[in-house]
Amino acid sequence: QVQLVESGGGSVQAGESLRLSCAASGRIFTSYHVGWFRQAPGKEREFVAALSWVGSSTYYADSMKGRFTISRDDAKKLVYLEMNNLEPEDTAVYYCETSPGFSRRDQSYDYWGQGTQVTVSS
Repeated sequence: QVQLVESGGGSVQAGESLRLSCAASGRIFTSYHVGWFRQAPGKEREFVAALSWVGSSTYYADSMKGRFTISRDDAKKLVYLEMNNLEPEDTAVYYCETSPGFSRRDQSYDYWGQGTQVTVSS
């Protein structure tokens, strides 16, 4: 079992930044990947970024590359999503999820948290 708790969401103006955190606990195997997904109202959940639980592999959706940065703190078992130059289109609930391997497909992830709301106004 893996437990994930997201935090750090909020309401910001366009152009501002936010840092989301994902606290992970439980049995996370070394092969696991942790991903951030987001879901806007009326839309499907979409891939944002992911990283390997061990090692330095990171992956981004093309539209987020350059604005978003995923990282982790091994000692604290935290995964961060730094989001810069936010746009109203980034408004969504952001979820932290784990998968046995890397995937951009939400269906490949087997654990996720309750999500944190990000609202960006123009």
